Parts: sequence; C-alpha cells; structure tokens
Amino acid sequence: MSTYTAINLVKRPTGGPIGPDLFEKVEKTIPEPADGEFLVRQTHMSLDPAMLGWMSPDTDSYVPPVELGTVMRSSGLGEVVSSRHPDFQEGDRVMGMFGWQEYALSDGSGVNRLDADLSPEAVLSVMALPGLTATKGLYDFGHPRSGETLIVTGAAGSVGSIVGQLAKAEGLNVIGVAGSDEKCDWIVNTLGFDGAINYRTDDLAARLDELAPDGIDVFFENTGGDIQPLIVERMNAHGRIVVCGMIADYTGKPKPGPNWIPVIKKRLTIQGFTMPDHLHEAPTILGKLMPHVQSGRIQYRSHTLKGLDSAMTGLNLFFTGENKGKLIVEL
Repeated sequence: MSTYTAINLVKRPTGGPIGPDLFEKVEKTIPEPADGEFLVRQTHMSLDPAMLGWMSPDTDSYVPPVELGTVMRSSGLGEVVSSRHPDFQEGDRVMGMFGWQEYALSDGSGVNRLDADLSPEAVLSVMALPGLTATKGLYDFGHPRSGETLIVTGAAGSVGSIVGQLAKAEGLNVIGVAGSDEKCDWIVNTLGFDGAINYRTDDLAARLDELAPDGIDVFFENTGGDIQPLIVERMNAHGRIVVCGMIADYTGKPKPGPNWIPVIKKRLTIQGFTMPDHLHEAPTILGKLMPHVQSGRIQYRSHTLKGLDSAMTGLNLFFTGENKGKLIVEL
C-alpha cells in the first residue's frame, strides 16, 4: 500500500526560531477519492509570513489557528492524479490550500485550475496570494493617485514588490524599505522604484526626508519596526495607511505604535487588511492585475527551497531577511 509524507503542527512557537521541534512528520496511506472528490499530488508549496500567525494560539483573528496534531496550513499547486469530480480531470494543474503534505484530497472547494503554460514560480509569486493581496490592498484601500508618494515596507518581498510596481504604473513616486543593500538595489534598478531605504543601516529619518521631501500620501505596511512611527509623522493630510503585515512583531512582544496625534491632525485613514476576507473577489482582482503582468510591467523573483522538510526551518528566512523574493518549497 502506497504512502506519502505530511507534516503536522504539534507545538506553538514561543518566540524563538521556527524549527523541527514544532512539527511532526507522519506517513499516511494515499487515499482513493470518493464521489465528488479528486486527489492532488502537490509539487510546490507557498511559504508566507501569515503562517506565523496561523501557528499561534490566537483565536481572535481572521482565521482560526492551525489545530495541534493536524497538517500545517499552506497554499500550493500540483496535479490531479485521480478524480471522481465532474469539474476536475486527471492531469489538471490546480492551486489550493493543500497544506504541508505530498498529496491532498479535495472536493474542489477553493481550488482553481491553472494554465498549463504558467510556471509554478509565476503562479505563486504573482497570481496567487501575493498578487491578490498587493492589488486589492493598493487599489481598494490605498487609493493611489498619479503624482502622489507611496512608501512600502517589505518592499523586496512578494507582496511589497508588486505593490511598488503597480504604484509606479499608476504614476506615483515610490519608496521601498528593505533589509539589505542588494534588495534596495534590486527594487530601484530592476523594478523601477524611485528610492530605497535599508532599515538596517540607513539613517531612517534622514533618508525619509531626502526621498519624501513633500511628505507621504500612501503607506503600505508589511513589517512594522522602528521606521513605522517615522513614516506616520511624515504622512500628508488625508493620507492612507494600509496595514497588511507586522512581521517584526509576530513572534515577540509588539512594540508601542506610532503617536496618534498625526492621525488626528492629518485626518489619516488606517485600514487593517487581510486577503482571506476578499478571496471571493479573486477574478475581479486578477482582472486588474493581469494587464500589468501581460504588459511586462510586473517582474518578480522567487526563492526556492528543496524538499518538504525544508518548510520546517524555511519560515525563519522571513525574520532574517535572507529570502530573496517569493519563498517556495519544491517537493
């Protein structure tokens, strides 16, 4: 009888590195689909900062935490290898929430078929959660207008890099915040950002004054950190702040937030945002994104880890900043 490997979450993170001690590898029997089901052999998994929140015990969030003793949650793509579902056939390439496992049984809920010509890297880097998140967050909550100034943290990451490129396509002055000189060089000289700030080495206040002398209109927040209050202080009247991620605070004690007096004085709009609230809008969101992709205005890069086991330590790359582009596990 054939088996496959899955990885269960068995402990909650306590603030240290994410490692194999939080997980358990298990062998399972490859199932046969029942009527209305199909079996997917997963080939690529997405690693995302949101997973750090899913692993926590917090029940007061936009999705329930992953239950201990169950397969770790993640999106991925693969091939249908057996089907008793009328809408999915053997050989179909599909994407869905398949978890950290080599095979997944599905009834089709939340699963989408993929164009056979698209590479896994393009799908997971642009057309999956990163592209949906960037497009929805920027247009529907950031309300970008040509001539304005936008700053995005985590600018070399999968979401931030797309936010900046979309904003450039709309005629904005775009500043990116990243964690290395190499990443800063990439977003300016390859992606076309107008300026970059290395949050590890730059004089943050001085660089903000240099790159945004007329203030900031849109702040797309992915990371938190010391630069956050400095950006809020420089927001223009009626500026918009889209709070998409706070990775700097995910595993430790959150730092105090920025002074709220500028929020009043500048009449700022602050919107917390998570993509799962809007997944039903995916076709419409992709309709906004795809013209930019097809025109070549959206570039990306991916950072691929090899083997299912690599997921157990791969999430640490989000803390160290060592990942370069969309983090993907190739099974």
